[in-house]
Amino acid sequence: MPSSVVRTFSNPDEYAASMRQGTVEMTITERGRFSAKLTQIDLHRLWMQRFEQNLSQISQIDGWGRRAIFAFRTEPGPDLSWSGIASQPTDIFRLSEGQSYHKRSSGAVGFAGMSLPIEEMAALGAALGGSDLTPPKDPLAITPPSRAMAKLQRLHAAAGRMAEDAPEIIAHPEAARGFEQALIEALVDCLAEGITGENRSALRHHALIMRRFRREVEENPDQVLYIPELCKVIAVSERTLRICCQEQLGMSPKRYLMVRRMNLARHALRDSSPEMATVTDIATRYGFWQFGRFAGEYKSLFGEAPSATLHRPRD
Repeated sequence: MPSSVVRTFSNPDEYAASMRQGTVEMTITERGRFSAKLTQIDLHRLWMQRFEQNLSQISQIDGWGRRAIFAFRTEPGPDLSWSGIASQPTDIFRLSEGQSYHKRSSGAVGFAGMSLPIEEMAALGAALGGSDLTPPKDPLAITPPSRAMAKLQRLHAAAGRMAEDAPEIIAHPEAARGFEQALIEALVDCLAEGITGENRSALRHHALIMRRFRREVEENPDQVLYIPELCKVIAVSERTLRICCQEQLGMSPKRYLMVRRMNLARHALRDSSPEMATVTDIATRYGFWQFGRFAGEYKSLFGEAPSATLHRPRD
């Protein structure tokens, strides 16, 4: 049954958990109060999402699979990249099926997603004379003709407005079917006539290193990881790891690990009761031993003292 929902968020964890593209872990990398808006639209076969968020962030996404996923910007703005590939307002991304990848933004961004069952995309490709529209092995950036991309962005934006102002139209089966067909045709026009970016082997190799890096980080969530030891475990030089992290995360591995632990500490502070936990307990749990420095870094990143987060009333 076609449906739609529009939600706003002030908690990045709740926002990440609501995204329907896989399992998402979001690390905020900019000072300020977080806010985001998520629009989700389900037609018959086509699923759509529109995202608006105000702070820079790094997201680790573990894809679910079985659907062909496409993403594109909804407006110009700060840097936005998938797997280290910069996203331009003129591009559409074909994402890999079920693979882990990083998405990074350097500020307030808006972007959109669309997905269809893989067998549906294969059938569309066959109808186009043998085009392969199944998910690629590695993420690909495609630059469609400007008229085709503008049409897709216009239809996607119209769907977003309809979800807010007239959700009953989306819920009507026949209206949803006609709108879905128009969107699928616009998507196929972009893919069929687009120019595929260079498939760079270096990016594939860097993505593999980042998956190893991510695995070690996930297996040791509460521990302080030291770069020389980490490089030894994942069999890569410190220089190469720095290059990969700068490319896909926008920062050094040391900085990323610190910011990630800072975000984990913030989650714990937000979810704890001041009667049951202290700032010192939580800072220590996540490997921060210099408490004055921890408080200063925390306030610089999140705009408030750790004690303020701990004592804020729970929703």
